[in-house]
Amino acid sequence: MSRVLLEDVVKVYDRKILAVDHVSFEINDGEFFVLVGPSGCGKSTVMRLIAGLEDATSGKICIGDRIVNEVQPKDRDVAMVFQNYALYPHMTAFDNMAFSLKLRKVPKGEIKTRVQEAARILSIEHLLDRKPRALSGGERQRVAVGRTIVRQPKVFLFDEPLSNLDAKLRVQMRAEIARIHKRLQTTMLYVTHDQVEAMTLGQRIGVMLKGKIQQIADAMTLYQKPVSKFVASFIGSPPMNFLAGNLSVVSVEPLCPLCFNSPGFVIPLAPETSQRVGAHLRARPGREVIAGIRPEDIGILEPGSTGPAFKAQVDVVEPMGSETLVYLRAGSNNLVAKLVTPHYPKHGDTAEFTVNNRKLYLFDVETEQTLA
Repeated sequence: MSRVLLEDVVKVYDRKILAVDHVSFEINDGEFFVLVGPSGCGKSTVMRLIAGLEDATSGKICIGDRIVNEVQPKDRDVAMVFQNYALYPHMTAFDNMAFSLKLRKVPKGEIKTRVQEAARILSIEHLLDRKPRALSGGERQRVAVGRTIVRQPKVFLFDEPLSNLDAKLRVQMRAEIARIHKRLQTTMLYVTHDQVEAMTLGQRIGVMLKGKIQQIADAMTLYQKPVSKFVASFIGSPPMNFLAGNLSVVSVEPLCPLCFNSPGFVIPLAPETSQRVGAHLRARPGREVIAGIRPEDIGILEPGSTGPAFKAQVDVVEPMGSETLVYLRAGSNNLVAKLVTPHYPKHGDTAEFTVNNRKLYLFDVETEQTLA
């Protein structure tokens, strides 16, 4: 068993800085689990607590069936890939990968076999005699990953390993890490601030903010059913549009009793959304809420089409090839639309746009939690 379990873990620095705030979650045996969040949210601290590089102020940390709070890092059977590679500059790639095995006095024959196997998995057999200065950033990161593979640990820990690479290399290394997990089937915890990395790599994703876990789910659940405004804003690119407004009753008909009102953006709620919001909201017309709509759920109103729509002026147009980002101003609201049509309005135009009101999210103004 190589599951990882955290129960009510707290980390306080200098008796006043709360870095990890009562965090509890479980990583299943063989699972690829990702922690994602903005800088300073506590995700790297959680990883360091699991590795034993930091001591928890309170709470329980288990690896397998063993509580490891008092276990030294070297005895926890975890291997960590750091953001800055952390390779010895005077050693070859082979010696860097073999170093931990030599410290453990593993027989030379076994060391050679393990290093060559890891190099084959990572396609770096031809680089084993080179020193780090003769390697590219992506090659150095492969060596750093190889150094963890040869140890054959229970748990792999990745601390933002791709942040120092350029965009093309990040895509390549993402695919490489995914292939490694499928091949080894070992428990992996991956920390990143990049939501694209989180969504493409994680079987489950934990979203963190201010030391707390906001939501844990697979990528599509986080995207389609965020529990809060923060999760909705962090998952998805470009981010979700948010508009401040209020709810009003526009019809006595049961199919569409509620409408969201904001300057320049007045949209009737879909029947299922009205039902989810609940009768207590319908009894409070004028209640202030925050509405969220993703850029891909806004489109151009075609001639003869019907449905929820609003007028907006086009501020900026960004052609992206297969899609176009259009920045809009509707009343006092600024929005972004992601359009896939080859025909899109130009800068300065005023046009009508549709909204998929079945994908309109509502959030409480005070708690910023999703209204369900």
